[in-house]
Amino acid sequence: MLHNPFQFLPNRSIIPLLLMVSFVGYLMAFMSHAYAQGTALPAYRDSQQTIPTRVKDLLKRMTPAEKVGQLLCPMGWEMYDKQGTTVTVSDTFKTLIDHRHIGMFWAVYRADPWTKKTLETGLNPRMAAEAGNAMQRYVMTHSRLGIPLFIAEEMPHGHMAIGTTVFPTGIGLAATWNPALVEKVAAAAAKEVRLQGGHIGYGPVLDLARDPRWSRVEEGFGEDPVLSAAMGAAFVRGTGAGKLDKAGAVITTLKHFAAYGVPEGAHNGRPALIGERSLREAFLPPFKAAIDAGALSVMTSYNSIDGIPCTANSLLLKDILRDEWGFKGFVVSDLFSIDGLADSHRITKDLKESAVKALNAGVDVDLGSNAYQTLLRSLEAGGALAAAIDTAVSRVLRLKFAMGLFENPYVDPEQAAHTVRNDTHVALAREAARQSVVLLENKNNILPLSKQLNRISVIGPNAHTPYNQLGDYTAPQDESHIITVLEGIRDKVPEARVSYVKGCAIRDTSDLTINEAVASARQADVAIVVLGGSSARDFKTEYLETGAASTKHTAVNDIENGEGFDRATLEPLGKQLELLQAVVKTGTPTVVLYIQGRPLNMNWAAANAGALLTAWYPGEQGGSAIADVLFGDYNPSGRLPISIPRHVGQLPVYYNQQHPAAHDYVDEKAAPLYPFGYGQSYSTFVYDSLVIGRLSEKSVRITCQVSNESEIAGDEVIQLYLHDHQAAVVQPIKQLKQFQRIHLRPGESKSVTFVLTEQDLTIIDRDMNEVTEPGEFTVMVGVSSADIRLHEVVYYPFLP
Repeated sequence: MLHNPFQFLPNRSIIPLLLMVSFVGYLMAFMSHAYAQGTALPAYRDSQQTIPTRVKDLLKRMTPAEKVGQLLCPMGWEMYDKQGTTVTVSDTFKTLIDHRHIGMFWAVYRADPWTKKTLETGLNPRMAAEAGNAMQRYVMTHSRLGIPLFIAEEMPHGHMAIGTTVFPTGIGLAATWNPALVEKVAAAAAKEVRLQGGHIGYGPVLDLARDPRWSRVEEGFGEDPVLSAAMGAAFVRGTGAGKLDKAGAVITTLKHFAAYGVPEGAHNGRPALIGERSLREAFLPPFKAAIDAGALSVMTSYNSIDGIPCTANSLLLKDILRDEWGFKGFVVSDLFSIDGLADSHRITKDLKESAVKALNAGVDVDLGSNAYQTLLRSLEAGGALAAAIDTAVSRVLRLKFAMGLFENPYVDPEQAAHTVRNDTHVALAREAARQSVVLLENKNNILPLSKQLNRISVIGPNAHTPYNQLGDYTAPQDESHIITVLEGIRDKVPEARVSYVKGCAIRDTSDLTINEAVASARQADVAIVVLGGSSARDFKTEYLETGAASTKHTAVNDIENGEGFDRATLEPLGKQLELLQAVVKTGTPTVVLYIQGRPLNMNWAAANAGALLTAWYPGEQGGSAIADVLFGDYNPSGRLPISIPRHVGQLPVYYNQQHPAAHDYVDEKAAPLYPFGYGQSYSTFVYDSLVIGRLSEKSVRITCQVSNESEIAGDEVIQLYLHDHQAAVVQPIKQLKQFQRIHLRPGESKSVTFVLTEQDLTIIDRDMNEVTEPGEFTVMVGVSSADIRLHEVVYYPFLP
C-alpha cells in the first residue's frame, strides 16, 4: 500500500519549504526504489502493523553494528554547530551516525559550565527545536534504515536548557506534600522537553536521603519511602509516560537504581551499607510506585550494595525490576557507570569485560557510550551475546515506535519559541515555590509582615544572587526571568524603603560588608537575612568526566552543594553565622530565611531570630513566592520532607528508624531540631473525633475532624502514621502511611477520611516475602512525625 508521503512530517508543522522538499524527495526515492524491486513498504515502516511486528521486522534487517548503535548514548552538546541564528549538525554528529549508527543522545540542549555552553553559545528553544530537526533529518536521510533518534534531556525540576521554566528542586517539591501540584509541574517540564525535540526526561530522582551531608539531597523527595513514592508516581503521571504518542509526553527515567542516597560517609557514589530487607522495605517502593504509574526507563546508580555494583546487579535489574515488577522499559547506565565497573569498583579487568557484565545483568543502554562499543568485538570473538543485544535493542525500538517517531520525528520550532516558558508555566513555578516554603519559627507572630513598613533591610548572600536559588541541574537563564528575594520584596511593597547589603558570600571571606549590613539593619523596621547554600556552578569550577564537580578547594568559589559537593559538617559556611549574629545584636526584629539544598545547622537562628523559614532552592519565581509568604498573601503550608538535625554527630536522625528507640547522648539530644513532617502556619488547626470503622477483614476507614480555629484561611497536611506493636522482623518505631492536604477557610471544619488496607500493614519477612501478620497496631494522626494529635489501637485482621 502506498502511504501518504507526508506522514513522517509533524501535524501543524511549518518546517521550512526546503526541509519539506528535501525530505519528500528522499521518501519518494525510497519508495520508487522499493517498487522498482517489486517489494512493498517494509513492515517496520507501516504504521498499520503492530509494534511487535514492526520491531521484529526492523531487527532482522539490522547489522550487528546497527544494533549496538541503538544501545549507545553519547553526550549530545557537541552534535550541533551554531552560526548566528543558524543551527546545523556538526561533523562530530555525522561521524557518529555514519560510523557508529548512534540511536540516542543525551543532553543535546544542556548548557552549563561543564558543557561550556552559555547563553551566547547555547540554544534558545527555537534553535533547540531546529537542532533536533536537523539531527533527525540527517538520520532519516543518510542512514540505511532511517531509524529516528532518541534525545534524552535532564528534567529533575524543569528541562535543563536555556529559556525553560525553572521549578523548585525535588526537595522543595516534596515539601509541598502535594502530589497533584507535582503532577502539573512534571507535565509542564515534559511539554517543554518535547516541544524542543526531546523524548526522554531524566527524572524524577527517587533516592531516599538519610544523611544530609550527601551532596545530592536537593534532587530527591526526602527521607521517607511513602512520601517519595507518592511524589514520584505523580511526577511520572504528569509526564504522560503511559501515553507516549500524545503531545507533550516523554519517557521518564527514574534515578538512581538503587539506594544511592545513603552512601558510606555521605561520599557520593560510595557503597550503601544496607541489607536486602532494608532495600525492599525502604529504598525500592518509590521506584515500584513510579513504574506502576507508567515509567519506562530506569537509570542505574554509581554505588554498590553488599559488594555488587548496581550497574552489574542482576538481582536489581532482572529479578526484581523485570521478573517481580514486570517492567517493560529499558535500563540505562548512569554516565560512565559501566566503565566504572573496572575503573572505580575494580570488579572487571577492562572495558570489554565491563560491557559484557553490565549487559548480562540487565543494562540496555550505555550512557557515555565507551563500553558498549566493545560488544562488537565480543561478538566477533564468538561471545554468546547476540540474544542479549537483540533483547536490549528491541526494548529501545519498541518505545520509538510507541512514541510515533518513525512517522513524526520532527517538531515545530515556532511552537517551541512561543510555548516553552509560557505564562502558565511561570505562574505554576511561583505556586510550587510558595507551597514549598516551610515556616519553622514565628515568635510573637512576627509574620506576616505589615505592608505598611517604612524601612526594610534585606541582607545576606542569598538575598540577591539569582543562581543561588535555582539549584543544581539548571542551565544558564536570562536573569530577567529570575526573581530574587530582594526583587520580590521590592515588588511587594513598592512604597517602602528597601535597602540591600550582601554582607558576605556563601564561602568566600575575602569581600565582607558586615559593618554595612549592621548599619542598614539598625535603620530598619525589620531585617530579613537570607542565608544558606549554593549549587550554582561557575566557569571557574573544575569538573570530573561524569559532570560531578571536583572538590579541590582552589577550584570553587561559593558552591557547597550539588553533585560531588559532599559535606563533613552542616554549618553555614564562610562568615554567614557571624553576619546573622551581628544583625540580630542590633535589636532590630529579624526574619531569617535559608535558601539551601540540604538541611543546614539552624540552631542559633532558631533560638535567636524572630522568625525562621526554609525555601530550599525555590526556582526562578522564588523571590516572588517568598515575598507572598512573608507579607501574608500566602499562608505557609510547606512541611519538612527530611528531618533537620541539631548536629552531624546525631546522624542519622531520620524519623522512621527501627526499634529500639534512640536515647539522648551525654552532650546532645537524640531528637532532631525539626522533625519530618513539621511546618507551621499562620492558621491554627485543631484535630478531634477520631473514628475507625471496619470495611472488611482487610480494610478500615479512619476519619477525623480538622478545624481552622483562626481568622486566616490556610492549608493543612494531615499525616497518618502506623506503629506495629510486634512483628517477626524489626520494624520502624513509626511509619507514614498516608497523607492529605486540605484547605480550610476561617472557622471551617472538614472530615478527613483515610482507608487503611492490608497492603499498608505488610512487612518483608525472614524469607524476603511480603506478608501481613495478625497483630496489634496503633493508628496515629498528626501534624508531624513527632506531633501526634490522635491515636487508637486496631487489630488485624479487622474483625467486627
